[in-house]
Order: sequence, then structure tokens, then C-alpha cells
Amino acid sequence: MVSASEVLRHLTNLDYPAQRDEVIHEAQRQGAPQDVLKALHGLPLVSYRNDQEIVRSADLDPAPERDRSQRAAQARDRHDRVAQHLRGR
Repeated sequence: MVSASEVLRHLTNLDYPAQRDEVIHEAQRQGAPQDVLKALHGLPLVSYRNDQEIVRSADLDPAPERDRSQRAAQARDRHDRVAQHLRGR
């Protein structure tokens, strides 16, 4: 998954309002990598008034500061919503 900043980096010259196809075309024109384009292809077919609407609608990484190993560890930990001092009881 990609972060919001990665997506927005490839939409700097986009004129709003913009349809999904215009968003994707601009990202392609600016050389966006496949993972960014994949996230943008998942956008609903609506008109976007600004970049924040795109960010809210795209399938983006909710925690880009975590690396793969941290995300994998959290997925293995079934107690991710329990305080650590209560785990294992």
C-alpha cells in the first residue's frame, strides 16, 4: 500500500474539480509507480474537489510509518487492543 504523500506527489499539477480518470491520467503523466496507480484505480467514479477528497477515497496505507515486519507482528498479535500489562492473563 502507498501513503497519502506518495499519491499527492504525483498529482501536483492536477486541476480541480477532477474526475477519477483525470486523476489517474495526471498521475501517469507524472510517472507514478504501479502501486500509486493501483490505489487511484480504486477511486469511486465521482468528481473530486481537492486533494484531500482523493486521499480520503483512495485505498492508502493507514500507518505508513510502520514497516512490513511491524505490520506482520501486529497481525500475529491477537491482543492488539489490550494493554500490554493485561496480555497473557
